[in-house]
Amino acid sequence: MHARNALFLGAAVAALVAAGPASAQTKLKFAHVYETNEPYHTEAVWASQEIAKRTNNKYQIDVFAASALGNEQQINQALPLGTIDMIYTGTSFAGATSKPLAISGAPGMIRDYNHWKAYRDSPLFKELAGGYDKATGHKIVSLTYYGARHVTANKAINKPEDMAGLKLRVPQAPLYLMFAKSVGANASPIAFAEVYLALQQKTVDAQENPLPTIQAKKFYEVQSHINLTGHITDSLLVIIGGPLWKRLSPQEQQTFSTVFQEAAARASDAIDKVEKTLPEWFKSQGKQVVVPDKAAFMAAAAKVNTDPAAGAGWSKAQYDTFQSLGK
Repeated sequence: MHARNALFLGAAVAALVAAGPASAQTKLKFAHVYETNEPYHTEAVWASQEIAKRTNNKYQIDVFAASALGNEQQINQALPLGTIDMIYTGTSFAGATSKPLAISGAPGMIRDYNHWKAYRDSPLFKELAGGYDKATGHKIVSLTYYGARHVTANKAINKPEDMAGLKLRVPQAPLYLMFAKSVGANASPIAFAEVYLALQQKTVDAQENPLPTIQAKKFYEVQSHINLTGHITDSLLVIIGGPLWKRLSPQEQQTFSTVFQEAAARASDAIDKVEKTLPEWFKSQGKQVVVPDKAAFMAAAAKVNTDPAAGAGWSKAQYDTFQSLGK
């Protein structure tokens, strides 16, 4: 009798051990540098909940906002280590590894939101994303509209010449340095989390970001003028690190891709909508909102955005294909 019970108990334990890994919940880390009230974060949280739902709670994704797990360079460097599983990152940061992917963030490259959407849905984007995937072993699953970037300063900027010699905070990525060069500003790469203090202490004179970010990061509190230069239209990629992507089954890969694309579409439309309302909001905060000569900024940008010496990493054919989208 005892032998039979022991045999039964052993079989039951073996069955539980065998079933354990299949039913265990896997915890994943999603990191980014944006605030918790921004659509990028709220949609990432939605995506994490949706992926849990669509995988029968197999995956629990914890979303770490506001540089909690490091600045943009650090979270990119964590992907191949598997210490962070997925990230939001700007196309210019990803373009440091696979240069053609940065094309959408070049100065003066995108005309408007419809042009951006045409690129997102184009074979060109799939081609360039695939080049990054091949170079890194990671997987780009979605593109989110980050917005048109504008310069804040303590003076009006009406034309590129007004930026000559200005100490301009830019991210540490080639295309922002290209923009600074195109207008004669002195580029000062400073980590995103440190920008407010740098402006407040006048370590730098100015910074450039989309209006929703200027609002969320409260840069307007330490700058008097919102100059609507619209010099760069930026995008965020959701990238799944190679260590995780390789572990996912084909069905799971499809689920992650679909969910993050749905989240990206909603966040993109939300940013486009709020961009249109923010100039009046900044005025209500006592800020000077300046409408510069945008054509002059675009002309200045055109001088560098196909120049390999200035940092352009794409071909003339890719540039021409990009410009033809949405026409």
